[in-house]
Amino acid sequence: MNCRYLFDCFKGKHRQEQKQGQEFATANVRLFSYNSLRSATSDFHPSNRIGGGGYGVVYRGVLRDGTQVAIKTLSAESKQGSREFVTEIDMISNIQHPNLVELIGCCVDDNHRILVYEYLENNSLASVLLGSRSKYIALDWPKRAAICLGTASGIAFLHYEAVPRIVHRDIKASNILLDGDFHPKIGDFGLAKLFPDNVTHLSTRVAGTVGYLAPEYALLGQLTKKADVYSFGVLILEIVSGKSSTKAAFGVELMLLVEWTWKLKQEERLLDIVDPELTEYPEDEVLRFIKVALFCTQASAHQRPTMNQVVHMLSKDVHLNDKLLTEAGVYKGYRRTSSELTSSSLKTKGKQSMEPSSSTNIVSSHSITEMLPR
Repeated sequence: MNCRYLFDCFKGKHRQEQKQGQEFATANVRLFSYNSLRSATSDFHPSNRIGGGGYGVVYRGVLRDGTQVAIKTLSAESKQGSREFVTEIDMISNIQHPNLVELIGCCVDDNHRILVYEYLENNSLASVLLGSRSKYIALDWPKRAAICLGTASGIAFLHYEAVPRIVHRDIKASNILLDGDFHPKIGDFGLAKLFPDNVTHLSTRVAGTVGYLAPEYALLGQLTKKADVYSFGVLILEIVSGKSSTKAAFGVELMLLVEWTWKLKQEERLLDIVDPELTEYPEDEVLRFIKVALFCTQASAHQRPTMNQVVHMLSKDVHLNDKLLTEAGVYKGYRRTSSELTSSSLKTKGKQSMEPSSSTNIVSSHSITEMLPR
């Protein structure tokens, strides 16, 4: 009798929680049943798997109306709890931009936490450009430049136009998805943090990918928009070089991509980093993109440009005052003191993270205009 009573109470509570989840989900996005997504993916068959990470696995699926979708199932071991999952649903469903992956719907049946996204035919930039030769697709310079600019526009939108403002925290090649025309769309907002206007920096648990992590974020957990700027700078270098920042090592010192680029800059050999597969490219424009990457990856967050500035630098034929460049910052995957960083400019990082950007005078056009911080 008591057991039956407890069972009924549990069942009632479970139904109530499920109903609340459904009410929330259906307020903004399309709600899918677990069985409908099982059907769409042939019971999540391995042949339909198109990606995966610490937060779960992504499958290709086909809905009953024939629409192709990407279905992201969160693993049982995922650190992403219900609150973070609901945050992701609410955040993405209210944000629309040509360079952001569209969230179609979700599933909150029982313990299942699943997101349903638009399907992008060419998978991720990591797969196309940095992955195995079997998946490699040759990208000419115009396509690579457009991917850089489109991604920058998407990040700038998250930083300055999205409501609320968003710091992505995990900008990397595998999170840049490509449609049939190789237009880029930023995906995976599972690591994103809401960024209120009245907060300059946010101390938080570090989330992201080694090789893309800004030093001040990796070491101190201090998150600002400039952490995304740093990661984007690394991404530019990967797109230009065709090499992965997380896998490749350069020179006898086995440098990371950012370190190697800085070394080439000092030796006035920056074009040596260009992907050998790129047989034709405008040298001046490619040099400008590389220099933008170096501005983005400076050790001091204070010195990095904003993403609005980055969009301007990439989209306009402007002159970059590279005499203002300071040494690149590097985090290699273990906690170090500030004195162990590549550049000494992080010694005042705690103070700098609270100050407005000082990235003035980086850009000048032929009319010698200045780009002021925004």
